[in-house]
Amino acid sequence: MAVTGTDATTTAETVETVFRIESARIIAAVARVVRDVGLAEEIAQDALVAALEQWPESGVPERPGAWLTAVAKRRAIDLVRRGETYARKLAEVGRTLEDAPPPPEPADPDDIDDDLLRLVFTACHPVLSAEARTALTLRLLGGLTTQEIARAFLTSEATVAQRIVRAKRKLAAAGVPFEAPYGEERAGRLPSVLEVVYLVFNEGYSATAGDDLCRPALCEDALRLARVLEGLMPEEPEVHGLAALLELQASRVPARTGPGGEPVLLADQNRARWNRMLILRGLEALRRAGSGPYGPYCLQAAIAACHARAARYEDTDWALIASLYGRLAALTPSPVVELNRAVAVSMAEGPEAGLRLVDALTGEPALRGYHLLPSVRGDLLERLGREEEARAEFERAASLTQNEREREMLLGRARRS
Repeated sequence: MAVTGTDATTTAETVETVFRIESARIIAAVARVVRDVGLAEEIAQDALVAALEQWPESGVPERPGAWLTAVAKRRAIDLVRRGETYARKLAEVGRTLEDAPPPPEPADPDDIDDDLLRLVFTACHPVLSAEARTALTLRLLGGLTTQEIARAFLTSEATVAQRIVRAKRKLAAAGVPFEAPYGEERAGRLPSVLEVVYLVFNEGYSATAGDDLCRPALCEDALRLARVLEGLMPEEPEVHGLAALLELQASRVPARTGPGGEPVLLADQNRARWNRMLILRGLEALRRAGSGPYGPYCLQAAIAACHARAARYEDTDWALIASLYGRLAALTPSPVVELNRAVAVSMAEGPEAGLRLVDALTGEPALRGYHLLPSVRGDLLERLGREEEARAEFERAASLTQNEREREMLLGRARRS
């Protein structure tokens, strides 16, 4: 019996929701058969269309994700078999092609997780640019539409679509295998995977441009990916370190903006608004990472844990944070890390000590145009009572940022200096 228009709309919404949740596993299962992530996504979309056509009539299955996966895999296997049939016909007329039978069905849920791990490493392959990896990961693993990705990164749909199409083509042209590497190869490629998830989270936590300081939905997507990676690679300390870092950072999101969306500085945040559940999850993930030696994500998570453990801003162990930033700088030298260390030193030893470190960074090419350099310098000058200089720094920082909320805050601080 046909359903009503309202029921059909509800069913369609259910299909879309299920597909967004299950799409990564569906694509991974199909890619295991066809060995091509671009083709796998097309087949998964075919399964989505089949559900949109059939479920309004037949009703939503008891296990909708399994239904979509089964339909997609049947189509994938049919496609492979048709290719084999064609190959045999060519062989009959004198052409020889190597048979490529489809891999066996996954025997258990662990095999399905293995497929997902293969998809992670394929989508985040270092042969792709960071922008392409991010777009493809959000598309295949995050289940985001091209429109959602474009909106998240404040770019056009056409640009995102081109990045995704080119990424798929580049993977195919480079012959990137659909596999999860092991040993030294996995260790070499894991940073690329973690970097993508970290970039996605950072864009949600502190948007580079636009009208909003934060985009919580993007933080949630990155958190979900980090949690998936934890389940897939429990033996990797840096995976736990990244998950810990994102959980702890995400715990502060509710307190980072005021009622009107204006930024709230760390010193002024209401810590009662910090999400205690996320803090506990983050601290537990950091515990799972072990006792070291720490990699860059574990070190950043340890820094975030210092903030999370402080009941008040005044209770923060800034000396420990400065020390951790020193270890991070030694491990992954970066002027941005040095800038953060300068802030911690200023809190532990006084603004003059911090200003000396910041002044040493003013000639860094990588920080030219980086609005947080004059912002930090302005804060230190203000704490030293050098109001005129502080005002100039805040105004310069405001001119450099592309985020409207940050610009308003910086101009406000300039007016008050």
